[in-house]
Amino acid sequence: MRKGRSSHVTDDTSLLRRAQSYDAAALAELYDRYALRMYAYIYRRVGDAALAEDLTSELFLRVLRAIRNERAWRDSFTAWIYRIAHNLVVDQHRRRLTTPDLPLDEELLSSDEEGPDRAVESAADCEHLRRAIARLTPEQQEVLALRFGEGLTAREIAEIVRKTTGAVEALQHRALASLRRILTGETDR
Repeated sequence: MRKGRSSHVTDDTSLLRRAQSYDAAALAELYDRYALRMYAYIYRRVGDAALAEDLTSELFLRVLRAIRNERAWRDSFTAWIYRIAHNLVVDQHRRRLTTPDLPLDEELLSSDEEGPDRAVESAADCEHLRRAIARLTPEQQEVLALRFGEGLTAREIAEIVRKTTGAVEALQHRALASLRRILTGETDR
């Protein structure tokens, strides 16, 4: 468990109790705590800022409609809200009938002390990684996005994608092995 997380869970519980009665301050605080995180997660999955904004708005409408049903979020509000976001993204991809792209931040692959040559090389590396990720299965992409993009644990991801922790760990392992093969040019044996 990450540092300081248990007090945040307690804070969320009392906040959620207030939000259940549609307390405006509680709902605003809940939005402030989760909006940016949810937008970033959705954006990484859909790769389109306007669409991510629309889906984030829809996410919070769904949260508002379902907040009174404590059984839905009793075990983990964070897992519940990510699950709703996950379902929205899956529904969107089904409507578009395309494989989701995982936009990567070029800054993640670059350093502060690089020159123009290294910046071009980093951009090329980033594009190569984008293409490699696009070749993974949608499930593998989702697990990698939640694990490395959102920093969630295998247990949290399992709750979101409704799989066992072992299945999530296996998906992550296979995804990373596939990426390694794709990026190094190895062929399947």
